[in-house]
Amino acid sequence: MESFKAAWWLPEGHTQTLWRKFTYKNSIDRTRQRVELVDGDFIDIDWALKPTGNEAKSITIILHGLCGCSSSPYVVALQAFLTKQGQPNVAMNFRGCSGEINRLARAYHSVASSDLQEVFDCIKVEFPNTKFNFVGYSLGANVVLKWLGENPVDEQVATAVAVSPPFRLADCSKAMLAGPGSVYGGYFFKQLTADLAAKKAHFKLGGSEDQQKILSNLPALNSRHSLWDFDNQVTAPLHGFADAQDYYDQCSCVDYLATNKVPTLIIHSSNDPIIPEAVVPAANTLPANIELQLSSKGGHVGFISGLTNNWLERRIAAQIST
Repeated sequence: MESFKAAWWLPEGHTQTLWRKFTYKNSIDRTRQRVELVDGDFIDIDWALKPTGNEAKSITIILHGLCGCSSSPYVVALQAFLTKQGQPNVAMNFRGCSGEINRLARAYHSVASSDLQEVFDCIKVEFPNTKFNFVGYSLGANVVLKWLGENPVDEQVATAVAVSPPFRLADCSKAMLAGPGSVYGGYFFKQLTADLAAKKAHFKLGGSEDQQKILSNLPALNSRHSLWDFDNQVTAPLHGFADAQDYYDQCSCVDYLATNKVPTLIIHSSNDPIIPEAVVPAANTLPANIELQLSSKGGHVGFISGLTNNWLERRIAAQIST
């Protein structure tokens, strides 16, 4: 597969990052399936091409990034590409990301690997003889890499692709406190606090009193706060961590790479405006089953090589077809 060459009109990381969000258009017919979780919550998954029988050769499971969903442009682009190739695929929405507020106070975060396991277990029941590929973007890439590193080898797991994983969460969060990175940090903070406010209002209208109390006990945040503050005062206490640093330390995928035994491709860019280049591990420190394809350009989940030359989707498809 050829190396990535950035489109000439998208020369640096910010334009590569923003191009998909504001200009990338794809549409695809999908079928929604609800997965009921053991704790009483649910996760919605969206099939773009679901096999009609249980003899599918392979299925690709796709995970979105922070403040994303199965309708994020990069997810739809991959589903559309794989569907045209006749490759069955399904996009997983993290808790509360499918357009319907989830039932519990807890939400999704970078250690949602147990949710991925439950979704995988559910799909495996229907397709017991199928091989599975996993593709994660940004936060979803962190979840996939952590999940692979903390679980023993499953014979149904064929390969994985991680696009723009954050590697070390604390360093990435700090990078979004000031400078150009603060634009992204501010965006994530605004989206997350808006989602939290909507959830609090929803729970006041009905639902478990216990869950409502958990949400009402969370501190109020305002525009003076940051993504780090949100993780420190909301994400950490909601999900059993002491504070933001504890959350970041326990959830960073870089600490799970050495125990990953699955053939894995990591696609990353040196000019990613969200993830500091210093946190990217050197290729020679990775186990033999993990390939790092590091481009000088590409931004964060960008990798736009032209108007019709969809390099990222082709690169992912090439990996999961091996």
